Amino acid sequence: MKSVRFLALTALVAVASISYTTARADDMVSFATGGYATGLRTMSTMHMIDTDHDGMVSQEEWTAFQNKVFSALDKNNSGYIDAKAFYGDPMGPVSFAPGGFIKGLRTKAMFEKMGPNADGKISREQFLSYQQHIFDMMDTDKKKMLTAGEFILKSP
Repeated sequence: MKSVRFLALTALVAVASISYTTARADDMVSFATGGYATGLRTMSTMHMIDTDHDGMVSQEEWTAFQNKVFSALDKNNSGYIDAKAFYGDPMGPVSFAPGGFIKGLRTKAMFEKMGPNADGKISREQFLSYQQHIFDMMDTDKKKMLTAGEFILKSP
């Protein structure tokens, strides 16, 4: 009888764990687009952000990476990105980010999710705030450090 209870409890814990993980993944997709989440949450993107090569992405590395991304999009150094700069103008390959990440980011849907201001632009502050929310969603243990298990998107 004890073994049946143990098995039932183990199964319940496993189902709850899977449900929580699925809910977190759904949160990410509702906040970002599927293309962005897929392009971001890869081993190659993690390695590019992980500049100290310790196998984890710190809060500082994340913010530095996102600042580079914003600067690459803000070609006129105005501190703002309009729709044309975000997803309209062609952008060649960048050395600090994989193509899949850039392709997933540079969409009209992502621009709209980030919430352009009344002038139709996204400020550096808005961009970084949005990206901070993405980091916080992945940082499940709230240590301001993303492990590969937190960063890499798991296949369903």
